[in-house]
Amino acid sequence: MRYSRVFIEAIGYELPPVVVTSDELEGRLKGVYDALRIPRGQLESLTGIVERRWWDPGYPISEGATAAAKHALCGSSVRPADIDVLIYAGVCRELLEPATACRVAAKVGVGTGAAIYDLSNACLGVLNGMVDIANRIELGQIRAGMVVSCETSREINDIAIEKMLKARSMDTFKDSLATLTGGSGAVAVILTDGSFTGPKRRRLVGGVTQNAPQFHSLCRWGFEALNSLAPSQFHQFMATDSIAVLKHGVELGHKTWKAFLRKLGWREEQVDKVICHQVGSSHRSTVLNSLGIDMKKEFSTYTHLGNIGTVSLPLTAAMAEERDFLRAGDRVGLLGIGSGLNCLMLGVEW
Repeated sequence: MRYSRVFIEAIGYELPPVVVTSDELEGRLKGVYDALRIPRGQLESLTGIVERRWWDPGYPISEGATAAAKHALCGSSVRPADIDVLIYAGVCRELLEPATACRVAAKVGVGTGAAIYDLSNACLGVLNGMVDIANRIELGQIRAGMVVSCETSREINDIAIEKMLKARSMDTFKDSLATLTGGSGAVAVILTDGSFTGPKRRRLVGGVTQNAPQFHSLCRWGFEALNSLAPSQFHQFMATDSIAVLKHGVELGHKTWKAFLRKLGWREEQVDKVICHQVGSSHRSTVLNSLGIDMKKEFSTYTHLGNIGTVSLPLTAAMAEERDFLRAGDRVGLLGIGSGLNCLMLGVEW
């Protein structure tokens, strides 16, 4: 995919108020650690995550997405009535129907002619939403669109801890480790055709996608029956084969990176900065080393925000710009990967 008239107008985000350290989570798992003779500090040591954030109990995810949307609008020349498409792209949603995007759209105040819908594709949701809007802009169908997302890890972390305390097994500990890296947050990305007032910045040049769906079972988050005797009662679960996800994810990432450079006509040394999906320290070093990218070119937030799923990459890009890491004129690679496995990389002239 290539674009000639698509710009990232603004990125807004909202951070939850509750800070939860890895040490606090391990304190709740003392019985498991004692039973398995695991020394305290392993969660931070293995993942590099010092802390993450949670929303207050019962906080509606549409509120977080709406707050991020309003921040993005405040930082742009686009008004709610200008938005022709609003996509909610989070893994976490409030209901099966209607689309969570409808509640956000009502709170933001978009026009009655806007397309409003949810989109779901694991951690790639926001990037996929950006591509959907970019395609519409490039075709001349719309002038502006917004992708929003809000993820919450409080509930699934609590469930994982309860499961680990009951099982007290090394297998359960390994399967649940990735769950404990989860964080919470919200983000909104506005894309336009550049016809609004203000400088034309952050031009979306194009991108590529690659997949390896044979590995769809390596990371799963959903609902399952409590037991065969109560088929109508369900509970939330998350299970990840972290080692296999990293191995096959890196292979897919390497394949996508080569295709990305070919599609955009960029050489490796011409990529000034990259923003990756935020998972943890091992994932970061393995992926960057595999792609031959100097770590100085990448900006990370996982140490204090954890893995916020669909929110991680765009929120990290916004913070990188705030801290003057991303500067006007930089060639930037947005490198996303999600369960499935799917990989999507986008190039932006910042």
